[in-house]
Amino acid sequence: MKKNIEVEICTFSLESCVNAQLAGASRVELCSGMYDGGTTPSAAMIRMAREKLSIELYVMIRPRGGDFLYSDLEFELMKEDILYARSCNADGVVFGILKADGSVDVERTKELVEWAAPMKVTFHRAIDMTRNMEEALEDVVRAGCYRILTSGGRNTVDEGIEQIRTLVKQAEGRVQIMAGSGVSATNASRLVEIGVDAIHLSGKSSRDSKMVFRNPNVFMGGVPGLPEYEQYYSDVEKIKAALGKIKDKRFCDY
Repeated sequence: MKKNIEVEICTFSLESCVNAQLAGASRVELCSGMYDGGTTPSAAMIRMAREKLSIELYVMIRPRGGDFLYSDLEFELMKEDILYARSCNADGVVFGILKADGSVDVERTKELVEWAAPMKVTFHRAIDMTRNMEEALEDVVRAGCYRILTSGGRNTVDEGIEQIRTLVKQAEGRVQIMAGSGVSATNASRLVEIGVDAIHLSGKSSRDSKMVFRNPNVFMGGVPGLPEYEQYYSDVEKIKAALGKIKDKRFCDY
């Protein structure tokens, strides 16, 4: 059976959203909080991204950084953020909820999936923090999610590629498997070869700030060493390079 491999770009700015579309991506995952691994973007960011994009827009629903064990108050906030994303005509939302024992919170996940309809749901890399990824996949399927984003339980897809291969086989088309974290032109085609449904990357580049005066004694996030005068964006050429590597493999038999 032939499979069309989708390419999703993780973005943290409107500029990056536009660049993803210009480069030929299938979809944008819109986030804030890059150093937290992605959190819910602002209302204005969601609305303006939808206005500027004709490709699919998925919105990250994550009320804070850190773990994926959420309080009742945080869960209610996630529901409200989902409602707003839907009101902006987003195509989907992205979230992940775990229990304290490292399993997927099926009940809450299912509730949010139903709350989000008709938008589709990607269960994000919270799955990489579960106690057993094969068990977690079955739980995500039971909860009704459309897609799973995973690095195979490791920091990067290169490290976790064998686990990703296992999940692809286990899924058997019941849920899409999208590989993300450390994806680039150097490994995109290898991920396609193991049968993933999509790849997820940021295509990140950076540029120096135009600020002339710079105070070296203040770190706005309170973490020394984080670059205060460096701006990150999704690079059109890096995205195109990854797309080019899978161009001959996008419609392949698996």
